[in-house]
Amino acid sequence: MSTGFKNSKMWNVTKIPLLLPTSAPSDRLLQPLWDYVRFNHYTLVSSPFFPVLLAFSGYFSFSIPFTFLDLLGEKVPCFHHYKIQKERRPTMQMMMRSFGRAIYNHVVFVVPAVLLNSYIMPMPPLPSLAPTVLELFSGWLGTMLLFDTQYFIWHMVHHKNRQLYKWVHAIHHDYMAPFSWSTQHLSPIELMTVGFWSNLDPIMLKCYPLTTWFTTVVSIWMSVEDHIGYDLPWALNHLVPFGLYGGAPAHDMHHQKPNNNYAPFFSHWDRIFGTATAVDRETQKYLKLKEQ
Repeated sequence: MSTGFKNSKMWNVTKIPLLLPTSAPSDRLLQPLWDYVRFNHYTLVSSPFFPVLLAFSGYFSFSIPFTFLDLLGEKVPCFHHYKIQKERRPTMQMMMRSFGRAIYNHVVFVVPAVLLNSYIMPMPPLPSLAPTVLELFSGWLGTMLLFDTQYFIWHMVHHKNRQLYKWVHAIHHDYMAPFSWSTQHLSPIELMTVGFWSNLDPIMLKCYPLTTWFTTVVSIWMSVEDHIGYDLPWALNHLVPFGLYGGAPAHDMHHQKPNNNYAPFFSHWDRIFGTATAVDRETQKYLKLKEQ
């Protein structure tokens, strides 16, 4: 038995014919991309570690630019002007501490969990069809809204219960002014909870693998953007209308005043439960007082 065949059995790789590009005409715009991925990178994308690699590399890549902005500070006034808490600048030591915690959590907790899960519930073969653009977008939006609801409830409960907050969530509030690397400054329990929902929700909504990977990359970007500490004019909170997306200002206010803005991304649950802070007014007032 060849090594390649053994590896395919280990990772539950589908049969060889499914590796061939789709030859029949298709009205799916994403089909050429999907065929390219399956045909050229099947070993990588069929590995149970691919979602973890995708999420962690996204966290690392998206955080790098803001590392330079934070370290340069006033030397880049065109960006520093948008920093929400100008008097609180993260140091390299703080960044390395958060990054080190993220690595530790993944090596000690995430990797063993992936190995156990792949043994109990092997990954299914990749489908031959790509999602339509509508299926990709609707799957992403549905997954994000479901996760937003789950984390809002979890987050609020942990802030209301002193013991849960102390033992599970308090680590994330080590810093009053969040920065990009603090996105994954989490306790193992919180990281595993977030990871559980991130893996379960696309399965519940029957998303295509391509939709799941797209959701992973976009959600990691949204999470990092929430923590950058800059209210950039081109950020998502300025692009999404009607204040439906909180973004960095909302989460920054949560770190300043922890009993508000519990939702990770959108603002509707905080509005419904009365935990939303008037982000723009409060932030501008806070900055004006600090600049006087």
